[in-house]
Amino acid sequence: MRQCVVLLFASLLTLCEAKGTIETPVFVLKGRDLLLELHADLPGGLSYVDWKINKTVNLVRFKPGRKLIVLHNVSGGFEFPEKNFSVILKNLQEADSGVYSAVAVTDSGDKPLTEYKVTVQGPVSPVELTVDRVDSNSSESCDLHVTCRTHNSHINSTFRCVAHNCSQEGGERPEVTTSGASLQVYLLNSTIFCNHSNQVTWTNASNTTKHFCSSNAPPFPYGWVTAICTVTLVITVVVFVLICCRRRRRITDSRQIVNDTVYEVPQQEVTSAPPLNQNSTYSLVGHPAGSTQPESIYATVKKPDRSSIKEE
Repeated sequence: MRQCVVLLFASLLTLCEAKGTIETPVFVLKGRDLLLELHADLPGGLSYVDWKINKTVNLVRFKPGRKLIVLHNVSGGFEFPEKNFSVILKNLQEADSGVYSAVAVTDSGDKPLTEYKVTVQGPVSPVELTVDRVDSNSSESCDLHVTCRTHNSHINSTFRCVAHNCSQEGGERPEVTTSGASLQVYLLNSTIFCNHSNQVTWTNASNTTKHFCSSNAPPFPYGWVTAICTVTLVITVVVFVLICCRRRRRITDSRQIVNDTVYEVPQQEVTSAPPLNQNSTYSLVGHPAGSTQPESIYATVKKPDRSSIKEE
């Protein structure tokens, strides 16, 4: 039994050495640089170390004594840091995606040292969230039919809202686009999100359910509506009556002022003696000199004696 276990362990160890190290997944945004480091001890009898892509194409060869040779270039070229056997891939493009591995070449054969599974991704495109239809089942519930769309893919989903609570009825599973990104629509805190993402970038759009379902808005009591309308109507009528009364009072006051107005009779300035009576005879007689009596415009006329009249 013990011999079987030992043989099995030895077989697994041999298989692991033949297959090499486990791949390390790395995701890089298009246009960025990537450092590939060597995290393994070099075996004895080392002749050189090769960096390969997809285990077939030799890119760079390091020889002992820091001698290196570029055998095949990538889109943006290479840089070589101070650390031995490490390489920087410059300005990576999507065509540069692949498995990059460091292999030690010895007298006894090749030995894999490090492997990176590099995936270069571009930024994801913007998304658009649209509400295609709103079905009102009753005053307490409604269904929202939405579409989450990108330039080359879309996903549909339905959300049911009952008494201010919404739940997703369909479309929970994300859709994988042609570019390998994930397109998903989901509900979070009464907000619908449309998310488009990959391992390096993401974009989203959102909308709240209360904008479409009236049941999500707090119900306004109809009694308060009636009371507010009644009070508003009463205030309007009172203000109108007051304005009419005030206007009528102004008209009445203005008329009374006109009726009670007393106009002043112009007086003629006396510049001469009063007009003389046509049937009267006046004489201006002056007082003797030295008289202290005030002057008068009238003269004293003495009547003749009746006796002298008769004699004539």
